[in-house]
Amino acid sequence: MLDSIITYLQHADSLSIGMFLFLIAFFENVIPPIPGDVPVAFIGYLISFGVVSFPEALFWSSLGSTAGFMLVFLLSRHFGMKLYGEGIGQVPHRFSDIFHRFFPPSDMALLRRKFSAHGYFAVMVNRFLFGSRAVISVMAGLMHLSITRVFLAATFSATVWNILLISGGLVLGNNWSAIGMYAAMYSIPVTVIFLAVFVFAGWRFFNERKQAHE
Repeated sequence: MLDSIITYLQHADSLSIGMFLFLIAFFENVIPPIPGDVPVAFIGYLISFGVVSFPEALFWSSLGSTAGFMLVFLLSRHFGMKLYGEGIGQVPHRFSDIFHRFFPPSDMALLRRKFSAHGYFAVMVNRFLFGSRAVISVMAGLMHLSITRVFLAATFSATVWNILLISGGLVLGNNWSAIGMYAAMYSIPVTVIFLAVFVFAGWRFFNERKQAHE
């Protein structure tokens, strides 16, 4: 399957390659198991043959990444508003009891104030996190973060990451598939540090909430 796609892309026109980049980057954010980094690196490799230009590859891959992230974010934000917006008692939702048990509506305002700034930073680095991208978009939506600021942060993250992937594919040449290994080597330590900070911040929040209720 992958060999057939590679053969097709080697002889495809730039618009078809752009559509492929958009779709693979889009669905990687919507359906996390889909691997998007290695195909983007392969397109970087094709740049050396003049099949597609660097700006075109960067535009379509970043557009797809941002669109996929924003779709999940907006869906999460929409349902988050139903769960924690005004008149929540009038909006039935089968998951509301579960959410409210762990995150009571009375605590959500405090939670947003404490984590809103960190939330935008998390969106800005989401592309550099291993296996956490979908989680970031969902959490950002539940926190009701600003749509404009999330869009700008997600675009920045996608653009910088895709510059690295496309450049890596171009530099590695025939070894373009190795970009997946390099991406994991870089992403895993960053993710571990990010999760450690997140867990610590969460522990402090719940500890403060517990003390306040005593």
